[in-house]
Amino acid sequence: MSEVLGIHHVSFVVADVQRSLEFYRDILRLDTDPQRPDIGYPGAWLEVGEQQIHLLQVPNPDPVTDRPMHVGRDRHAALAVSDLGPVLDRLEQAGVDCTHSRSGRRAVFFRDPDGNGVELVEVQRTQGDSFP
Repeated sequence: MSEVLGIHHVSFVVADVQRSLEFYRDILRLDTDPQRPDIGYPGAWLEVGEQQIHLLQVPNPDPVTDRPMHVGRDRHAALAVSDLGPVLDRLEQAGVDCTHSRSGRRAVFFRDPDGNGVELVEVQRTQGDSFP
C-alpha cells in the first residue's frame, strides 16, 4: 500500500499575484488562506476544499506561448465543481476562452491569466466524497 495519501496542493507560477487573485477569487470564487507565511517572494494560497492552489510570483521557467490550444492536451489542474453553469457564465463574462471536454462529460478547460491550464469537472456529490 502506498504512503501517498492524496494531493495537498498544486502550485502555479504567476507574473502578478494581484491579477491572479482577482481571477481565482472573483471568477472561480476561491478563498485565500491568510496563514501563508512570508517565504521570500510574493504569493498566495487559495482554498480548494481540503487542498490548495499556491500562487508563486517567481520567474517563470516555462514557455507561456505556443502551448496546445486545448488545455486537455497540456499539463493542468482539474477542479471538481458542483454546478458548471454559473462558473462557466462568469468565465465567459470575463472573456476567458474555454473548450469543452472531448470525453462527453460536463467539463471545460481554460487558461488563467498566466497561461496555467485549469479544468473544471462537474461532479455529483455522494455520501463520503472527499471534496466539498
